[in-house]
Amino acid sequence: MSKSNIWYLSGPFHQYREDVKSLAKERGLRIVDANATAGREDAARDVPEVTVRPELTAAGAYGADSGSGDQRPAGGDDLAAVQALVDSLADGELVKPGSGETANRLFGLLTNIHNCVQGLRDQLESEVEKSRTLQHQIDDLLAQAEQARQADAEAKEIAELKAKLDAAKVTYRANASKESLQKQVDELSRA
Repeated sequence: MSKSNIWYLSGPFHQYREDVKSLAKERGLRIVDANATAGREDAARDVPEVTVRPELTAAGAYGADSGSGDQRPAGGDDLAAVQALVDSLADGELVKPGSGETANRLFGLLTNIHNCVQGLRDQLESEVEKSRTLQHQIDDLLAQAEQARQADAEAKEIAELKAKLDAAKVTYRANASKESLQKQVDELSRA
C-alpha cells in the first residue's frame, strides 16, 4: 500500500506566511504545485493550515490590513470601473469610466497609447504616399533612360550606315531614315 504523503499546494510557495518547506519536512510530506498537476493521487489527509501573506491578496493590495484607512473590498468600485473600461475597449470603443482612480489612470494611459498609435498610423500613411510618389518618379526616369538608350543605339546604327555609304561615295539625304539608309547599304552589297 502506498503512503499518502503528497501535499498539493498552490504555488508560488513564497506567497504563504509560513515556511511551507519546513512544515512539509517536519511532517514527512512532499510538496507538489497544485496548479501544475490535475490529479491528486496519494494526497495527504493531514496537512498544515497555511495563509497567504496579506500584501499579496486583493484586499491587502488596497491596504485593508495596513490600517491606511483606504479599505476597499477586492471586488470594489475601482475593480468594477476597470472591468467596465476593459469591456468598452473590447467592444472597440474606449469609454471614460465614471469613477475609480485606477480605472481613470488606465483610461489616461490607454488614451495616450491610442493617440501615439494614431500618430504613427498617420505618419506611416504619409510615408507610404511619399514612397509611391518616389516610385512613380523612378519608373518615369527608368522609362526615359530606356528611351534614351534606344535612341542612342539607333543613332549609332544610322551613323554606321552613313559611314558605309560615305566610304562607297554614295549620296543620301541628310535627314534620311534608318530604313532608307539600310536599303541603300543593302543595294551596295548586292552590286
